[in-house]
Amino acid sequence: MKIGLVLEGGGMRGLYTSGVLDYFLDHQISVNYVIGVSAGACNGISYLSNQKGRSYRVNTNYISDKRYLSLSNFIKTKSLFGLDFIFDVIPHELDVFDYETFLNSPIEYKLGVTDVLTGRPVYFDKTHLDHDSTILKASSSIPVFSPIIEYQNGLYLDGGATDSIPVKQALADGCDHVIIVLTRDRSYIKKPESFRLIYSNVLKKYPNLIKALDNRHVTYNDTLKFIKELEQQQKATVIAPTSPLEIGRFEKNINKLKNIYELGYLDASKVMDSFKH
Repeated sequence: MKIGLVLEGGGMRGLYTSGVLDYFLDHQISVNYVIGVSAGACNGISYLSNQKGRSYRVNTNYISDKRYLSLSNFIKTKSLFGLDFIFDVIPHELDVFDYETFLNSPIEYKLGVTDVLTGRPVYFDKTHLDHDSTILKASSSIPVFSPIIEYQNGLYLDGGATDSIPVKQALADGCDHVIIVLTRDRSYIKKPESFRLIYSNVLKKYPNLIKALDNRHVTYNDTLKFIKELEQQQKATVIAPTSPLEIGRFEKNINKLKNIYELGYLDASKVMDSFKH
């Protein structure tokens, strides 16, 4: 049986997923396949590299550093998050990422991005992350708040814009059962994007992307319904916050981030204990 792990994004809500995956590493819970978008994709690589605590450190040790998250970043680079600092300086100098363990892992890995020209999701495997973080940057580049990333003649942004929970891709890639880590509680229903006037103007050169953002809430909520169907068919196991994560996408309060991380670890322990039995 091919077991897949599907990781939702969500900016700093990804600290919840960091807790979940550190529980997996502590208890040597392995899967055959991992797919994620945005923060989920970032968490997934540290899981494959077997670096417990790394995702938590990256998202908390530098949160007060203007190079990580600040308006000055946006003024200089058109991105609130310092993409070069996060994806180049940190993994290569400050909290070194183990590329060799990641690339040699037997676990299949994919990340999702959004093609800004077609407004459709595109997926890349780990061979595109061989000491090159460009496509990972793209998956984490939030429309309007980050610049469009060019990679191999394509233009890409946040994978969560078109496929926030890439469970269907996991099934298309042959997974028989999927463990899905959500960063929203199970009562959450996504509403239409609140800043349409802004993104429709900023991204006016990319009508297909605007259409995708307009329909994002529909796609997201349909995916949640599909996940419930998979659960009923016993084809999916879901780990989700047992209470709403009361933080913003750009949260900088370390105590809140720590609490979310710990909740992820605790929720994983409860779900996976029953999963193993």
